[in-house]
Amino acid sequence: MPWTYILKCRDGAYYTGSTNGELDSRVWEHNHDDERAAAFTRKRRPVSLVYAEEFETVDAAFVREKQIQGWNRKKKEALIRLRGDQLPALAIAMRDREPSVRDTPD
Repeated sequence: MPWTYILKCRDGAYYTGSTNGELDSRVWEHNHDDERAAAFTRKRRPVSLVYAEEFETVDAAFVREKQIQGWNRKKKEALIRLRGDQLPALAIAMRDREPSVRDTPD
C-alpha cells in the first residue's frame, strides 16, 4: 500500500515523503542507501519515522505529501502528535492573525 510519511532528521529537521512500497524499507533507504535516499536526508542521518499515513492509491499519497510539505513546523508537529484539532488554527496565515505584543515593533 502507498504511504505518506514524516521523518525526523538528526538535526531536528522534518522530511516529508511518500512511497508505493514497504514503509520500513523506504526508511531504511533514507538511512543507508545513498542512491535511493533523498539528498536532504543523506546529509542529516540518522533519520527516524515519526508519522505515517496509509492510502489506497499512489496519487492520494503524493497529494498528501505535497500538502504536508507546504505546512509550517508547528502544524507538522501537531499532526505528528495526532492533534488534528489544532490544525485549523495553525493553518491561519500570519497576516490574518491578531497582532500580539511580540509582533509590535520596538
